Amino acid sequence: MDISQLTGAERRVWEAYALGGSVDFRVRPREPATSGAEWGPERTVRAEVLRALLVGGPRVEGEVPFLRLHGARISGVLDLQYAEVAVPLHMWACHFDEELDLYGARLRQINLGWSVLPGMNGTSLRVDGSLRMTGCRVRGPVRLGGARISGAVFLEGAHLGEEGVALDEPVLALNRTTIDDDLQADGGLVVHGMVRLAGAVIAGNITFDDAVLSNPGGTSLHASGLNAGSGLHAMRLRAEGRVNLPGARVAGPLNFEDARLSNPGGTALRASGLVTGVLDLHVAERIDGAVTLRGCQLDLLHLATEMWPDKVRLDGLTYTRLSPHEPAERWLRVLERDVDGYVPYAYEQLTAAYRRLGDDGAARTVQLAKQRRHRATLSWYARTWGYLQDWTVGYGFRPTRAAVWLLSLLLVGAVTFAVHEPSALKPEEAPEFNPVFYTLDLLLPIVDFGQEGSYAAQGAYQWFGYALVVLGWTLATTIAAGVSRAISRQ
Repeated sequence: MDISQLTGAERRVWEAYALGGSVDFRVRPREPATSGAEWGPERTVRAEVLRALLVGGPRVEGEVPFLRLHGARISGVLDLQYAEVAVPLHMWACHFDEELDLYGARLRQINLGWSVLPGMNGTSLRVDGSLRMTGCRVRGPVRLGGARISGAVFLEGAHLGEEGVALDEPVLALNRTTIDDDLQADGGLVVHGMVRLAGAVIAGNITFDDAVLSNPGGTSLHASGLNAGSGLHAMRLRAEGRVNLPGARVAGPLNFEDARLSNPGGTALRASGLVTGVLDLHVAERIDGAVTLRGCQLDLLHLATEMWPDKVRLDGLTYTRLSPHEPAERWLRVLERDVDGYVPYAYEQLTAAYRRLGDDGAARTVQLAKQRRHRATLSWYARTWGYLQDWTVGYGFRPTRAAVWLLSLLLVGAVTFAVHEPSALKPEEAPEFNPVFYTLDLLLPIVDFGQEGSYAAQGAYQWFGYALVVLGWTLATTIAAGVSRAISRQ
């Protein structure tokens, strides 16, 4: 490039570049770039000049070239498609008139902190260091699909997209992106539109603390197949629109503590097939929208029962522990909201969680509720038998109730046969009649006191005796089953 054609502002940048110097056009410290469209020629640099510097700019022996530019207006398209730039780019608080094009480029490091851009195309970009967009204002999409960043990506405090302006693509596209360090998108990040992390591989932490992801009626965060080497932290996140995490793998915790998840009339959180150690949904307020956790594999699920929405999908959800430890009746109300109806696996998981806590009573309550839900799926005659089992012995999960029934029948039988003593079959050989032990002979199938074989009731009392035999078999078997369950659990 003919340097004689450079403006005064451009000459300053050209001369400073070779020496690794810095050019600051700002008229005051921390001057924002939001009014950059009004900046005049005294602080305007053509994009073609910057490209010429970065691709083949001057060198000074013994000096390390470096593009350090503050508060400049960049006119035209800075086109670095497929370029290999060996020097770091530091363009702080600059205003870009046109989209920054880094498609397929290879850069050493890039810092665009607090700059204003209409958009950025970094598809298939390679960065040997970090990519910093702290505090940036980007009206259009930021495309980083398939990019490879060897350092960290910084998006703290950035504002991406415009409120009320819908795009036909993600506002922040990080699909299939590989980041060898952290993705820091906290500190007041605001995104109007979708953030896409599908298939991304991020070795460090992903942080969305205090971020606002707003895409009402759509998807605010799409991270299907995400692979996070550490954790995903979204404390105090405000997500308006669906948070989509199917098939994600998060080696550390997935933390939504004090977050607000809202997608009225739709799904607020979809995490089918998620694998992580801890899913912390200790949210600030009740989730507004359905929650789908089908097929998730968790060590700890943390979500208070009053924060669950009216619609859930939990089939195949596997967890070791539940938090907080609440009465079984509260968790059962959550299972009853499953839109898939009766899901046996959900009850088994809840039972196992209570048993690990040593709360055997709660585990039995869950199993009893499971039988009652299952009963509704049976034919009418099976339901009738189920009601009888429930009323008498609680399907075997209330053995004390069975013992009370057995004692009650013993009392009724003893009084009845004391008043109406049955006839002796062989009076000369029969032992003395005892109404209590005669009733026990009828009720207990494996006990023989010699009364039932020596005496026989007549008429209606004979039928009463048959009823005691049938009820005794049922109740005694139920008590034995309850005792065996207790022994096996211990």
